[in-house]
Amino acid sequence: MPEGAVIPTPLFTPQGTLLAFDFGTRRIGVAVGNTLLRSANPLLTIDDEKTDTRFAKIADLLAEWQPGALVVGLPSNDDGTPHELTALCRRFANRLKGRFNLPTILVDERYTSLSASTRLNEQGVHGKKQKALIDQYAAQQILQAYFDEPAAGLIV
Repeated sequence: MPEGAVIPTPLFTPQGTLLAFDFGTRRIGVAVGNTLLRSANPLLTIDDEKTDTRFAKIADLLAEWQPGALVVGLPSNDDGTPHELTALCRRFANRLKGRFNLPTILVDERYTSLSASTRLNEQGVHGKKQKALIDQYAAQQILQAYFDEPAAGLIV
């Protein structure tokens, strides 16, 4: 390395437990993982459209898991242009950060639902039976994508 060269380092590297969210207008999938193991697992699905109820359930999860940061999937079209839910997901991430004062990271979530569905199919869960699980498995894919490439995450 040339003399005086600067080695780039991430501005923020969370440690410990992380919670990830696959935001939807009807359901929010939640996954949990640990930076030491760099492995994500589906946790649950919040199936409620009421904002107050959603954030109360999230507050309970934060109290239980004590995450060092939150990861939110940011949807976009295949070509990278904003999706109809992109602005809503950004708003959700900003609200998480504001309410809970935790670092919040946005991660590209393109193809996570497809990947989650494929995983569920491999586990023998097909068709309508996937509905209750698909969002938490998508959240798992989002968190795993962050673990695999943390530099791709955008800090809110």
